[in-house]
Amino acid sequence: MTFNTIKSFKLEFDGPGDAVYASSEILSGKVVLELNRDTKVDSMKVLGRGVATAHWLENRSGGMNAVYNDYTSKISYFRKRQHLIRDNGEHTLLSAGRHEFPFSFQLPEETLVTSFEGKHGSIRYWVKVKLHRPWATVRKIKKEFTVIEPIDINTPALLAPQAGTKDKMARVWYRNFGQVSITAKIDRKGYTPGEVIPVFAEFDNATSRSVVPKAYITQTQTFIARGTMKQKQAVVATLSGDVVGAQRRETWHGRAIKIPPVGPSILQCRIIKVEYMLRVCVDVPGTSKLCLELPLVMGTIPLHPFGSRTSSVSSQYSVNLEWLRMAIPEQPEPPPDYSSVVTDEEAERNITAPHPEEDLSGIMEHPLRAFVQEFRFRPPPVYCEIDPNPQPLNMRRRCMTC
Repeated sequence: MTFNTIKSFKLEFDGPGDAVYASSEILSGKVVLELNRDTKVDSMKVLGRGVATAHWLENRSGGMNAVYNDYTSKISYFRKRQHLIRDNGEHTLLSAGRHEFPFSFQLPEETLVTSFEGKHGSIRYWVKVKLHRPWATVRKIKKEFTVIEPIDINTPALLAPQAGTKDKMARVWYRNFGQVSITAKIDRKGYTPGEVIPVFAEFDNATSRSVVPKAYITQTQTFIARGTMKQKQAVVATLSGDVVGAQRRETWHGRAIKIPPVGPSILQCRIIKVEYMLRVCVDVPGTSKLCLELPLVMGTIPLHPFGSRTSSVSSQYSVNLEWLRMAIPEQPEPPPDYSSVVTDEEAERNITAPHPEEDLSGIMEHPLRAFVQEFRFRPPPVYCEIDPNPQPLNMRRRCMTC
């Protein structure tokens, strides 16, 4: 059999090319086979797979004869097979021309972990097609697809405020320079890429030297294999504050740090985890950095104020496509500063007071007050030059001086 028997061998998914999938959804498509001549085929099958893999090598001994420890772990999320041309012991003769073979898989009902590519591991989903012909090399096609695990930040656990306090004594050898303390709070734990996190913090510098406060959003990738853990950390966003002089105090009334287009948190995989943290830090001269950590969860379903939630897949994943394309939709104008919406007394009360989950009686004192006002105070009707109630043409005009 000559090599030019097959003119084209392609695998196509139904729907748009950047479609994403979730648990229980149908993945469908077709295999397109174009032949230059009549061809005998033994079988053709399509295989769907989803696998998480963690892998790295560690040098156990140096020198020329280095020995490496291999750390590998795998988890299979689904494996499905479908025969497009079944091998029944006889050849199937396909005529020259174009042939299309449709297929479809239903993804498992169990939660599928979000697709991921990292330095020491990956979570991949793909469809592979194998074409067997007599006396010929097996032809293969492989095409990956993206899976998103929905993470709805509109849950009590992810809407809960995060706060903490940390202090440290600055000293060099046996001499103390004084204490530095950080108190910080954010409105909730769950956010989505593109959002702005207002950071409320107080830095008390009781030392004899100036300090510089900063805030970071960090991503930590954790890979687990054979009881050993490998981590990779990166800073994805930074916020720098003003210098806090000796014996001075500085307050952040909602300093904004914007979340870049990062992937969602991965918390349900046993061998790969992706976690986020907001770290509020102070560089203390003469000693190590003082940092307060507040956990974050990057979700895929954004915040729905006032309970206007929707569970449709299309509405959920229209947001996902933005960060999958590595683009943050820009707002026409920035939101108002927190301090311009509420008074200092209200801001202090919001930092310390607990937020009830269902009671909406005090919502006007919450940072979402700007959204409430938007709906309570509607704008006046649009001005129009045309009189909606014109006078009849045969009516004599009145003299305004009579």
